[in-house]
Amino acid sequence: MLEKIKQTTDFLIDKGFNNIDIGIILGTGLGNLVTHIEILKSVDYSDIPNFPEATVESHSGKLIYGKLEGKKVLVMSGRFHYYEGYTMQEVTFPIRIMKMLGINTLFVSNACGGINPEFKPASLMIIDDHINMIPGNPLVGKNHSQLGPRFVDMSEPYNNELIIKMEEIASKLHININKGVYVSWIGPSLETRAEYRFIKLMGADVVGMSTVPEVIVANHMGMRVAAVSVVTDLCDPDNLAPVKIEDLLNNAAIAEKDLIKLFSELAKEI
Repeated sequence: MLEKIKQTTDFLIDKGFNNIDIGIILGTGLGNLVTHIEILKSVDYSDIPNFPEATVESHSGKLIYGKLEGKKVLVMSGRFHYYEGYTMQEVTFPIRIMKMLGINTLFVSNACGGINPEFKPASLMIIDDHINMIPGNPLVGKNHSQLGPRFVDMSEPYNNELIIKMEEIASKLHININKGVYVSWIGPSLETRAEYRFIKLMGADVVGMSTVPEVIVANHMGMRVAAVSVVTDLCDPDNLAPVKIEDLLNNAAIAEKDLIKLFSELAKEI
């Protein structure tokens, strides 16, 4: 792993990816933040040594380096998922690269289903904790002390200072936002009625198929994390109807406008 990390990091440094302030991961249907970035360089995942390729149709599969509100950012336009057949280490490999490029702050976004009945479709939720239901952990296996400690404290996986700042920004910009717990589900099949009931009993407010592995590795490497879920639909087990993916993407697009404002202002203020 260490050799692959070095090879990929050296490749990006040679391409001019340096002095970066913030890493950003864009989830399903949330790629329009890129239009607000002054792009300095862009490279396809397929051209980056050791990078997986994004196989989800709504993920473009590009690593973008540019400026957002005066800050240098490295944006993953498209992420990797365990359900695509990648290992947890492959899913989280880009986070390792971000840290080795000097990034200490990570913004994460995702599309999710709403479990909390008070949430509305096309709304935002700040993640302040999570539950990992993907069958694995990216830190399983030999630990490399150069990357982080064997046992990682997860008492504050999402940085509280960044959470408070996001709440202040949302209030200032009149963005209606919730805060709660995200559970990662293996996917790619959506959950059954019984599974939604189980997830609610767990104490989760939303469910998705990503984010948690990335956040675990970010904490392993000492990065600050701010994460926001876009609620694309409500998962009421007593009134469950077949899901149309186009409806989920439409709701993501509606909420994305507020997400862009939130992340842009957060980048400006930190």
